[in-house]
Amino acid sequence: MKSFFATAARGLEELLATELSSLGLDGVRVRRGGVEFAGELAAGYRSCLWSRLANRVLLPIRQFNAEDEQALYDGVRGIDWSAHLGPEHTLAVDFTGVRARITHSRFAEQRVKDAVVDQIREATGSRPSVDTDYPDLRINVHMLADAVTVAIDLSGESLHRRGYRREGRVAPLKENLAAAMLIRADWPELAAQGGAFVDPMCGSGTLLIEAAWMAGDTAPGLLRTRFGFHGWRGHDDAAWKILLDEALERQERGLEHIPEIAGYDQDEQAVAATAGHLRRAGLADQVRVEQREIGQARPPVGSTTGLVATNPPYGERLGENHELIPLYLRLGQTLKSHFGSWRAIVLNGAGCQIGLKPEKSWQLYNGPIECRLERFEIAADADARDHEPAQDLVNRLHKNQRQLKKWLAREDIRCYRVYDADIPEYALAVDVYDTSEGRWLHVQEYAAPASIDPGRAQARLRAALSVLPESLDTDPARMVFKLRQRQRGERQYERLGEQGQFLEVREGPCRLLVNLTDYLDTGLFLDHRPVRRWIGEHAAGKHFLNLFCYTGAATVHAGLGGAASTTSVDLSKTYLDWLKRNLNLNQLNSPIHRLIHADCRAWLTQCRERYDLIFLDPPSFSNSKRMDSDLDIQRDHAELIRSAAQLLTPEGLLIFSTNRRGFKLDPALSSEFTIEDRSAWSIPKDFQRNQRIHSCWFIQHR
Repeated sequence: MKSFFATAARGLEELLATELSSLGLDGVRVRRGGVEFAGELAAGYRSCLWSRLANRVLLPIRQFNAEDEQALYDGVRGIDWSAHLGPEHTLAVDFTGVRARITHSRFAEQRVKDAVVDQIREATGSRPSVDTDYPDLRINVHMLADAVTVAIDLSGESLHRRGYRREGRVAPLKENLAAAMLIRADWPELAAQGGAFVDPMCGSGTLLIEAAWMAGDTAPGLLRTRFGFHGWRGHDDAAWKILLDEALERQERGLEHIPEIAGYDQDEQAVAATAGHLRRAGLADQVRVEQREIGQARPPVGSTTGLVATNPPYGERLGENHELIPLYLRLGQTLKSHFGSWRAIVLNGAGCQIGLKPEKSWQLYNGPIECRLERFEIAADADARDHEPAQDLVNRLHKNQRQLKKWLAREDIRCYRVYDADIPEYALAVDVYDTSEGRWLHVQEYAAPASIDPGRAQARLRAALSVLPESLDTDPARMVFKLRQRQRGERQYERLGEQGQFLEVREGPCRLLVNLTDYLDTGLFLDHRPVRRWIGEHAAGKHFLNLFCYTGAATVHAGLGGAASTTSVDLSKTYLDWLKRNLNLNQLNSPIHRLIHADCRAWLTQCRERYDLIFLDPPSFSNSKRMDSDLDIQRDHAELIRSAAQLLTPEGLLIFSTNRRGFKLDPALSSEFTIEDRSAWSIPKDFQRNQRIHSCWFIQHR
């Protein structure tokens, strides 16, 4: 009778103990980091082949105490290693410790390796070599304070590696964690009762394969061609082959009992990867996978009950991914609308509510990320019971659309603000972007004051996001959500994502690129639309200067309006590249359109050219490290205006604009220039509910 130890991910120890007991193993006891059990060598083999939850299965061969590295060396060398490997073999050593006397794991691994190699070399005259990737024998050493346990790693590679995934492809969800999700959802029992299975965001197919193998009584280790014991001198090949033959027979019978299983993902590459994994797992004929957006997920035809299991994206930090709220909301809406009488289990790492109350939840870790595993029982009438209609918001949206409709058509406006916190309970700004690829919504939530109950604010937000797409005739997948807070310095320009999805929109005669996902702003300030159009209408034959040019929409208007030349200055290479793409999109890739990468204030002191028309729209505040000093527009605007005005021709015009709240123009400027306040004129109809959105002045020499 031997003693074994199966390691488990944090939070799965109790589940693993139940699983090992169900495999008929004896002496099962939960311990720190895993489960202890006992039996003949075949018991260890069975756990390697059949455990869906374990990471590794270890066979302890000696325990001793070690106060220091020499005692560790002596203790390891006291083991008869000739029973485990010879000089022709390769080895690797893994060292772990809890409050260990030896804290440097690499050093400890080296001393263990030295002890093994020195003993074999002394006995045979030659030594085994090290292979950390695919050794013949992997030795595991664990140290708790000064207590050392030396074990043979029977598993070799971690058992979550089932053998169907391509080399180098890392799954966002490890197979043993996926199995834990399914066990928590009682999937084996549901499958035995004929329930179907759906993963609406299947990624690379991990949950689909684990679900099919569970339902089909397929051993999770059956595809693996190599375990840690295969290169071990103590290996009992006859015992292993008996277990292997039994598993193959069970798999053959089990394939007939796999229920309807379907996976969906909106990503074409994910669907292709899943299809490849299904083929290698022997499940291509048993599992259906299709490219679908989450809102289009449906139960398999004829299935009235079953399990929905999924691992939605959540990034690296819990609760910071506000843009994921619509995705989780669509998941909840899909469950309520189409999966009544089903069960669902969701690994929620984003902290987003889906609009259903979990029947049960557990804390789990996906790698270092703390998650909640949430199980839901979806009532047949869940949609009617749980849906919060937000009818007052719907009514306001429809009213605003009616009021804007004729104006939008007359002015040929494709991108506009349809709602801006009109109702205090729904503190959102909603912008419509009619792009070359269809309608998109850009939704920003204003940070709620501390006096607002967070639970009620979250419920209001879910209700609002649930009605926006339908109310504004938009595919829910094309709604982008962000939390908008007052930004200082460069934070307003910080990158939020890496999707790199640029969409083409039209503004008057201009074609412009916007990016709704990767930045707080989209590349097009909608409230400045009248100013840009005026520039285009008055730029013919003029030399135009765009300071703090951003993505250069005003430059494109000037260019298409017949400007003799344009000069655009900005400190951001990203935005200058964006402007270059906008110019190319409008066939304005001519040398008369200059792009200058510079700090505007420093550049103004050096420039000796003159311009007929200057657009000055600086940020409210900037403390970029690339600038000589920070910029505060209230403090610095007079100096900035004077510097820009020095570049004006005698009849030239400077347009100065700012979004700074509470901004006051320096009255001393009125004695130097002719100044006309054009703020009211410059605010378009779709922004007139907020007269403080920006201020604008036309400035000329006296």
